[in-house]
Amino acid sequence: MEISFANSGFVPAPEAVLRRGGAWRWRDLRVRYGVLRHPEQGLWLVDTGIGPQAVSAQGRGLALRAYAGALRYRLSAEGAPEAVLAQRGLHPRDVAGVIVTHFHADHVARLDAFPRARIVAHGPALTQIRAAGKLANLRHGVFPGLIPQGVEARLTCVTGLPHVALPHGLGKGADLFGDGSCVAVDLPGHAAGHFGLAFPGAGLLYACDAAWLREGLLPETAPGLPLRLVLEDRAAAARSAARVAAWQAAGGQVVLCHDPEPCAWDLPQTEAL
Repeated sequence: MEISFANSGFVPAPEAVLRRGGAWRWRDLRVRYGVLRHPEQGLWLVDTGIGPQAVSAQGRGLALRAYAGALRYRLSAEGAPEAVLAQRGLHPRDVAGVIVTHFHADHVARLDAFPRARIVAHGPALTQIRAAGKLANLRHGVFPGLIPQGVEARLTCVTGLPHVALPHGLGKGADLFGDGSCVAVDLPGHAAGHFGLAFPGAGLLYACDAAWLREGLLPETAPGLPLRLVLEDRAAAARSAARVAAWQAAGGQVVLCHDPEPCAWDLPQTEAL
C-alpha cells in the first residue's frame, strides 16, 4: 500500500483558538486529502479537499459564500487532485474510489470530479444530511449541494464491512480492502459519521479532524470556545482525541487533516497560489 497526502489549500486561524494555551499568532492550516495506491484495489483518494466548488464557483448559495468568505481559504492549484493525478500521468477516471471520512465542505468539495468512483462513507450520516433542514446542516458546516446527487448508488457503507481489531486501544475498525491494510476507525464527535483511517503496516493513523493541531489532542491543550461549539458531540470528540493520543503515546504515527506541520507522508508542494 502506497500512502501519501496532498494539500488542497490553506485556511488561516489563530493558534490560541486551535489549542488551549496557544499563542495569539495566525497559523496556516493545511487541508489535506489522501492518495492511496493499493496493489489490487488500485488508486483511491481519502476525501477530495477544498476546491473552487466551495470557494469561488458561480451559483453558490449565500450560506456557502459566507462560509468560504469567513474562513478565507486559499486554494493550491498544484495541490488539486486533478493536478496531483496529472503529475503521475493519471486522470480522475483512473480513481477507483473515494473514501469520505465525513461530509464537511473541505472534505467533499471536489467530489463531483469523480463521477465514476466508488464511494466508501458512513451511510447513516449521509441519510441524516439528506433529511436535515438547511439550518441544521449549516450549523454543522455541511452543504448538501457539494454532495453529488445519486452518490448513494455508488456508496459502500463502512458500518457494513467486516471489522478487525487494532492495537493501542483503538478497538475494532472496518477493513476497507479486506486485507487489513486500511481500516476505518470510528472517531465520533467532530461530525456525523466522522472516522479516521489506520494503516497498521505503516504504524500510521490518519485521524482526520479529531483535532486541528497535534498538540490539541491532549485534554490540557484541547481547544475551547469557539471551536467546541461546532462539534457534533463534545464529549465524544474528547474521547476520540484521547484514543488518538494513546496511539501516538504508544509509538504510532498520527497525521491530521489540518495540522500545519509537514509530515513524512506529505507530497512535495509549494505555497498556495
